[in-house]
Amino acid sequence: MLGFSQQSLTNFLFWVTQKKWFLITMVIGFFLSLFPTPSGLTLEGYRIIIIVITALIMIITEPIPLPAIAIYIIVFQVVLGINDADGIAHSFMNDAVFFIMGSLMLSVAIIKQGWDKRIALGIITLTGHKTKNIVFGFTAISAILSSFIGEHTVAALMLPIGMTLIRYTSPDKEKVRGLSAVLLFSIAYGALIGSIGTPSGGGRNVIMMSYFQEAGLSISYLEWMIKVYPLVFIQIPIVSWILLKSFVPEYKHLDTGVRKLVVQVAKSPEMTGRNTIAALIFLMVFLGWVFLSETLGLGTIALFGVFLYLVAGYVKWEDLSKNTHWGVILLFGATISLGSNIKETGAALWLAEQIVNLFGNIMYSFPFVMDGIIILMTTTLANVLSSSATVAVLGPITLNLGENAMHLGLVTAIASAFGYFTAVAAPACTIVYSSGLVGAKDFLKVGWKVGFVSIVLLIIYANTYWRIIN
Repeated sequence: MLGFSQQSLTNFLFWVTQKKWFLITMVIGFFLSLFPTPSGLTLEGYRIIIIVITALIMIITEPIPLPAIAIYIIVFQVVLGINDADGIAHSFMNDAVFFIMGSLMLSVAIIKQGWDKRIALGIITLTGHKTKNIVFGFTAISAILSSFIGEHTVAALMLPIGMTLIRYTSPDKEKVRGLSAVLLFSIAYGALIGSIGTPSGGGRNVIMMSYFQEAGLSISYLEWMIKVYPLVFIQIPIVSWILLKSFVPEYKHLDTGVRKLVVQVAKSPEMTGRNTIAALIFLMVFLGWVFLSETLGLGTIALFGVFLYLVAGYVKWEDLSKNTHWGVILLFGATISLGSNIKETGAALWLAEQIVNLFGNIMYSFPFVMDGIIILMTTTLANVLSSSATVAVLGPITLNLGENAMHLGLVTAIASAFGYFTAVAAPACTIVYSSGLVGAKDFLKVGWKVGFVSIVLLIIYANTYWRIIN
């Protein structure tokens, strides 16, 4: 019939089964488009809310790859008349996207240098052989590194270090379950708490900075650090303590593992002037972010660092092309475009008004109440979506909830890093989970404790320290 075989029909039914959530999402979007536009909202604003709803459903259910969802966002903004093709392209490509692209490329260049075992030995040289001190050291170094090169890069760099130390302590997984959990979670959670410290810590921070610029607000790289980095230092010992109380390591000292690590480092090639120059290039990029970001832009500086690594021969273009996550770049561009047009169509202001109407005067009764509502909304969404998607959607909304947009925006960006509860809430958690040494239940066991403490700390911090420095 019509040239279709039984096999073709079978393949089609299989495709429908596999893509059922995509089809359900499209049906939901179609029916929503038939409803009348809500009062006070423009037609373009209503249509972009439909795109947000359908995109969120697909991000949660993942019937298609995330880069495909990014393409859906871009294409349907044009198809539904939210903006013309040039307007969407303009909102898609900005310095924030250049920064993400440059940061991912820098990450490839850094990992290429093979500094992992030396970093591990450096941590242990500082902390000693006691397990509790090593846990603190892993949390601290993961936090500090993730502030500058991104949480996923740090997790990818530190995971082999943690697994090497675990394997050298005991090859039997059953004998080091507690040790495995406490070390690997110190990497994942350390990377998460550190990622809020600077704009280069994660895409969420850059997205929020782009929203600040659109709102006529200005915050430099250094100003962000002054406002946020003390919270990183406060969280490091607290998170380390929670981990040690949640999981009991089988070994109080890791002498055996450390001895084997020392032997491995001794067998490695000596550090050369070439390694020093590679480190100096990254230091120069970091200093550029701190002192020149307002003049040159974060993205331009990151790409200049990539240019230097290529010219110096520390990385080949083939390595960058193969190992850079281009889909992530596409997704960031799409979410930035979406957030920008949520604001331009008036949808952000309309949604903010609905939130105010829902919670009434309670939001303005005490300063911490609004912060608490925003943090809970952001944390909940961040554990379902990616942190960047959360900021892209909520950022334009929370900036319209009160007079102090800078305060509300920073609270949103920080809370979006509280993806402690599931293995898929953040790239760092997913990378650690992929080791097979920690389970999904382990994330729930410790995640709610770290999440609760982080929420309380942020509310107190935002309403004390920020008031003092302002």
